[in-house]
Amino acid sequence: MKKLLVATGNAHKTEEIRAMLGAGYEVTDLKSHPSLPAVEETGVTFLENATLKAVEISRSVPGLVLSDDSGLEVDALGGAPGVYSARYAGEDGNDALNNKKLLAELEGVGEGERSARFRCVMVLAENGEALAHFDGAVEGHILSARHGEGGFGYDPLFVPEGYDKSFAELGEEVKNSLSHRARAMVQVSRWLAARED
Repeated sequence: MKKLLVATGNAHKTEEIRAMLGAGYEVTDLKSHPSLPAVEETGVTFLENATLKAVEISRSVPGLVLSDDSGLEVDALGGAPGVYSARYAGEDGNDALNNKKLLAELEGVGEGERSARFRCVMVLAENGEALAHFDGAVEGHILSARHGEGGFGYDPLFVPEGYDKSFAELGEEVKNSLSHRARAMVQVSRWLAARED
């Protein structure tokens, strides 16, 4: 079985990637490698952060490393929270605080002016070298209140284009089929399959 280390400690991301990649890979994450050094996300773009993580971690472990940096871009906020999505409410922020801050920032912004997208950039690296990068996005809009209990992050606030329910309400299977991460993973899977040929 082929091995892939996902450069995250976020169990939700790991499970999404594991589900999308299928049974041909043994997928582990940073929780399986507690001795690896933490990589600071000092980049100002998703690509910079994903590359930093993938390259640095691939120097310390054999085989392929997949890194992902993703977040929410809200047009009315000039693309914020962007690369700061996970820590939008501060370094000690969490999903609830980040959601609360986003809703406060959008207070008074009309329903038709709440366009947004989830963006995901993934980088594959091996032996300290970036091999390829992949970009996935899903367009949608931000609700004025949380809807649904599923998912994580901004899922209760984001409605993807073509749907009338938030990611949190749509359920994992639907979300995984159309999410920004799913769109990037399709490209990753194709690249991995081509590499094996």
